[in-house]
Amino acid sequence: MRRLMQSPNVTGWLLAAPLAAVLAVFLILPILMIAVVSFWTATEFSIVPAFSLENYQFLFGSGVTYSVFLNTFKYAAITWAITLTLGFTIAYFLAFHVRSQTWQTALFLLCTIPFWTSNIIRMISWIPFLGRNGIANSTLISWGVIDQPLEWLLFSDFAVILAFVHLYTLFMVVPIFNTMMRIDRSLLEAANDAGASGFQTLVNVIIPLTKPGIMIGSIFVVALVMGDFITVRFMSGSQSANVGRLISNDIGLLQYPSASATAIVLLVTVLLMISALLRLVDIRKEL
Repeated sequence: MRRLMQSPNVTGWLLAAPLAAVLAVFLILPILMIAVVSFWTATEFSIVPAFSLENYQFLFGSGVTYSVFLNTFKYAAITWAITLTLGFTIAYFLAFHVRSQTWQTALFLLCTIPFWTSNIIRMISWIPFLGRNGIANSTLISWGVIDQPLEWLLFSDFAVILAFVHLYTLFMVVPIFNTMMRIDRSLLEAANDAGASGFQTLVNVIIPLTKPGIMIGSIFVVALVMGDFITVRFMSGSQSANVGRLISNDIGLLQYPSASATAIVLLVTVLLMISALLRLVDIRKEL
């Protein structure tokens, strides 16, 4: 018995058991409960715990579902592209152009300032800036750039994307910066000695070695945008919707089986997207 307890495999399982139990109770079990409820039906006054495919039939048979999912994918794709561009640029500057570690730390902390407040406050702060009589429109009018306020600055897809970028860019900066800091600087010197230009070094050395960080940041951003609903509600003025809003509306109407079915479809969609991203590069070296 003692020899069995001292086995590396058994020791590893025993060390992992507490965390596995916590994940099982607080993650796996709730997901299983949501999956079970998604097959129930609901009336105006009660939930009927009887197996039924009605929720999924309604979900996949409605054109609204495909429209909302398409809108969600649009938000995720545009936000991903912008945050990747900004995140890579900021991380590249911090990793390769800021020589002092003190300045690197100071500038990195500067990027985290928005996270010192809640998401709601950060979103609301854009409203007086982008409003019809807000700072942006007033400034553009005073400069003579426009003659009348721009209506699309607030309560539009532009405002939603802007808020998403504001909220989630740091989730792209951190893993990319972490990966860039691990790049052996002798590889850059070798590329320079071989006559490679700065752009060739970026494309052939830095970007390939930064792929794990890019994938980790992409997973964070895509998963967060796909599941977000409060940002779309505030910044679109309830004129636009994504899957998160669909689930929120069903919960508000006490249609828990329908909300559960939508949540399961969203979960499967996000997992498939993450699986596709993980096939592009092995991120285990970063974990």
